[in-house]
Amino acid sequence: MIYLYAKALHIIFMVCWMAGLFYMPRLFVYHTEAKLKPDVEYQVLHEQFKIMERRLWWVITTPAMYITIASALTMLYLSPGLLSQGWMQVKLTFVGGLLFYHFKSQQIMLLLATGRSTWTSSRLRLWNEVSTIILFAIVFLVIFRSAIDWIYGVLGLLGLAILLMILIKLYKRYRSRNS
Repeated sequence: MIYLYAKALHIIFMVCWMAGLFYMPRLFVYHTEAKLKPDVEYQVLHEQFKIMERRLWWVITTPAMYITIASALTMLYLSPGLLSQGWMQVKLTFVGGLLFYHFKSQQIMLLLATGRSTWTSSRLRLWNEVSTIILFAIVFLVIFRSAIDWIYGVLGLLGLAILLMILIKLYKRYRSRNS
């Protein structure tokens, strides 16, 4: 019964964590693009984005990450045999990538807050897609749990990544024509 509660919490807080990881880079894009505004307008926007980013990060995203990890550790403690399964080892590798993504995003947030970020809005748009690709990989691993299906999943992820890059380029071209 404890395992099922841990699993429910894991899913709920994983969704909350991912929501934060999806939205935060969008705020970074808008924060970065605000630099193109006149200085007075930028200062107002900069202060507002700092507040929004800080609250999203420290009130929702980071606590959700810790609860996701705690519930995962609880499930692994209650069912340690999962650690010997190949799909779980690969999943945990992707989770490690997601943790790297989380803390790198935190670093970007802190750089933006101090005005020291060198990330362009185009680069941040690409960065925004990284968490989506990792989420796809994790979900496919959890659902299919086999090496062959995982390979197809990775090929699908690569296709998705290429498609996302093409769409981002097309959107950028569209925006530059209409501005």
